[in-house]
Amino acid sequence: MIELENVAYSYGGGELLTDMTLSVPPGSFHFLTGPSGSGKTTFLKLCYGALQATSGHVRLFDRDVRGLSRDDVALMRRKIGVVHQDCQFLDHLPVTENVALPLAVSGQDVADNEADLKELMAWVGLTARADAVPPELSGGERQRAALARAVIMSPDVILADEPTGNIDWDMSQRLLMLLVELNRMGKTVLVATHDLGLIRAAKAQVQTRVLRISNRRLQVAGADL
Repeated sequence: MIELENVAYSYGGGELLTDMTLSVPPGSFHFLTGPSGSGKTTFLKLCYGALQATSGHVRLFDRDVRGLSRDDVALMRRKIGVVHQDCQFLDHLPVTENVALPLAVSGQDVADNEADLKELMAWVGLTARADAVPPELSGGERQRAALARAVIMSPDVILADEPTGNIDWDMSQRLLMLLVELNRMGKTVLVATHDLGLIRAAKAQVQTRVLRISNRRLQVAGADL
């Protein structure tokens, strides 16, 4: 679903990532680790076409990103749900409308999807907060709303950038449970995190592969995690 072949990415005259090769098969669960500033967010952006590789090839669903038009990339991204680290919402809209935004942007009638939207809000445990506006949400509620928004279009792949970075352990476990459930439904999941405890908890529930960015390169992490 996502393939990187000898990929490098440079910015401002310096190379941030180099010689990266990876294949992410359907239904797999990957973690991406590495110290702050190592390039995890940049790596994820390469994986959904937000950034173009300086060299090498990135293929999404068997298509080379370099040969896609802007419209093609936009259509491709509908197959990839992204949970961003900063969880940005439109603060004047209630949570339900924020979650439904991808439907509206894609031209779908939100009213026609009302039943699915309610079911999704219940799945992430936010039914009682459906009419709240984002500033009223806790950190854990914001992350669950972000996950709901990422999967509202039923994507094949979910990419999450430090989704538990600003929430407590209990809420991290709840979010992990949702990601594991998505994977068991056949979704491909890739989570960037510095939380080794979260990785250990996941490995007890689902088969995972752990990757690490070190010295600008991608490595398979050891079994000690």
